[in-house]
Amino acid sequence: MKKILFFISLLFLGVSCVNLQEEVFDRIPESEFPENEGQAALRVVPTYRELTDLIDDAGWWFWAQEASSDELVFPTRLTDWEDGGKWRVLHTHTWDNNTEAVNRMWSNFYDGVFEANKAIDELAPYADDPAAKVTISKLKALRAFYYYLLIDNYGDVPFVTAFFDAPAQPEKEDRAVIYAALVQDLEDALPYLPASANNFAVSKGMAFTLLAKLHLNAEVYTGTARWAEAEAYCDSVIQLNRYRLESDPLGPFVTANENSPENIFTIPFDELNVKGFRLHMRTLHYQHNLTYDMPVGPWNGCAATEDQYNLYEADDLRKAGFIVGPQFASNGQPLYDETADTEVVIDPHIAALVMDASYSYAEIRLSGARIGKFEIKKGAMENLSNDFPFFRYADVLLMKAETLIRQGGNGDDYVNDIRERAGLNKWNGVTLSMLLEERGREMFCEGHRRQDLIRFGKFNDARWEKPVSGPERKTFPIPQWAIDANPKLGE
Repeated sequence: MKKILFFISLLFLGVSCVNLQEEVFDRIPESEFPENEGQAALRVVPTYRELTDLIDDAGWWFWAQEASSDELVFPTRLTDWEDGGKWRVLHTHTWDNNTEAVNRMWSNFYDGVFEANKAIDELAPYADDPAAKVTISKLKALRAFYYYLLIDNYGDVPFVTAFFDAPAQPEKEDRAVIYAALVQDLEDALPYLPASANNFAVSKGMAFTLLAKLHLNAEVYTGTARWAEAEAYCDSVIQLNRYRLESDPLGPFVTANENSPENIFTIPFDELNVKGFRLHMRTLHYQHNLTYDMPVGPWNGCAATEDQYNLYEADDLRKAGFIVGPQFASNGQPLYDETADTEVVIDPHIAALVMDASYSYAEIRLSGARIGKFEIKKGAMENLSNDFPFFRYADVLLMKAETLIRQGGNGDDYVNDIRERAGLNKWNGVTLSMLLEERGREMFCEGHRRQDLIRFGKFNDARWEKPVSGPERKTFPIPQWAIDANPKLGE
């Protein structure tokens, strides 16, 4: 299925970046209008394609969420991973509007918005056609998804819902207004979305989960809590009876995870055809290619913070998602780091955020629990084939629990579904503090932690190698290049 998606994507390769100066028409020529829903669905492909840029260094959404939270860090290892401080400023909350993550996220999100707007405008004259109606609904759901990321990361942003008649220099809109519009668009689209679809496609499950996320964070976005509405949309996902927990907590992250019953909305990747997911390259030690029979050498970079690693009990099955301790080649021989002059033994303790020559080579090169949550198959190449689960059922259960607790109810059953799957004892009387920790364990390295910490009022707290940061850090600044192009964005 991934290969099919890739070959379809090739048809639209030339329009992945929007050129506002290109020749445009006010309607699709009659000869080009799709004859059936399958053909109409192709209009969605360019908007889907922008999703792959959320991961890795093309769009930076993933790194901006994880490296600014308490979960993941890129220590500077002598000169390795210094990179002008672009990783470190995320951890210390000292980014500005010229930081690479700030720049690239903005571009990627709006690329998705523009592709959706273009397709919607092209299909508008045929909006009463059943095939077009379904496709427009999918496009509006995808556009809502990109705008959800925009208001979550940047706050007040331009809200443009047209392509051909888009203003040259749009003004910012209050994110509470955008929030309400997104909810309306999704509710309008829902009757036309399929209940059953591939995990990488827009479906009712995807739209319900996005609505649950919007309402779960409504107090952050608008100042008014919407816990009951968030709970109702969690129930809508549950009542589809389409999704269930995998028996193995790492099951949703295996290489061939495109049919996981737990994953609701995924970003598809393929090592040959849909590239861009290189988490293993960034986290594995230089010698780990010998462990996984990789034809390329990893880069020895990011790691879980020690506090994150220590969140897990010894018998928590999810702890298998970390790479620690003595490391071995595929033939069973210990790995050896010649620079450190020692066998490779990964220590969860990270000596410092910046490790200069005053630290030992063992500290510099071997510190920090590496991330193995996403399966690294034997023979893995530079790009992984694991699909990235943006929304999954475990998250819905934890959101349901949170909404109950915040309304004075009991969320134990939903949290315990997660804990029992991880091989742990049940809890009684789950509090919000306990829930936040459990979300940290379950949702680690899936891009949700920054948002969770903001919602729970913990994002700006001091933590390892990070001082207290100001409330303005709850959003990223609009890139300077965007303000230069449109001064209204700086007002």
